Amino acid sequence: MDKDTMKLVDGDFSAEVRQALRNLGAILQAANSSYEKVVKVTVFLSDLNDFVALNNVYKEFFTKDFPARSAFQVAKLPMNARVEIEAIAATGNVKTICCH
Repeated sequence: MDKDTMKLVDGDFSAEVRQALRNLGAILQAANSSYEKVVKVTVFLSDLNDFVALNNVYKEFFTKDFPARSAFQVAKLPMNARVEIEAIAATGNVKTICCH
């Protein structure tokens, strides 16, 4: 959803995912956090067949040490959206630990 118009963005599924992740970035920044501090993401999809397209856009925002993630297909999302993304992130000065 475009935060200025409060409407879903025009375009394909990837455009919707990209806007959702931009919105997440704005929220993270306002909370003194960042994509690098996200520890868990939950994705709700109206069509699980969009999972590959989701991953392609997701990698533009989460570039390394990917957070834990769950994805679910749901019957319907508000405003007939095709994707909804929620995240849990640390704030402040935290050390990122990753196991490879």
